[in-house]
Amino acid sequence: MKKAVFYHAGCPVCVEAEESVAKAIDGGVYKIEYVHLGEARDRIAEAEGAGVKSVPAIVMEGQPFHINFGASMEDVKG
Repeated sequence: MKKAVFYHAGCPVCVEAEESVAKAIDGGVYKIEYVHLGEARDRIAEAEGAGVKSVPAIVMEGQPFHINFGASMEDVKG
């Protein structure tokens, strides 16, 4: 099974994306890990290293996909 990582900051845009876009991904193909960067601040560098520029974003097969625009990574870092 392939892995996808959904990075978010818990904002309303992120929650809406999690409820719609991420849930639409075939769970038989991808196992999705949800990472709340406000709670897992130690994973911010990981997200940036994967090419995440803003959240919500999902990284699938090494490719970041930005969903709408909730917050920039600079905003997340505070």
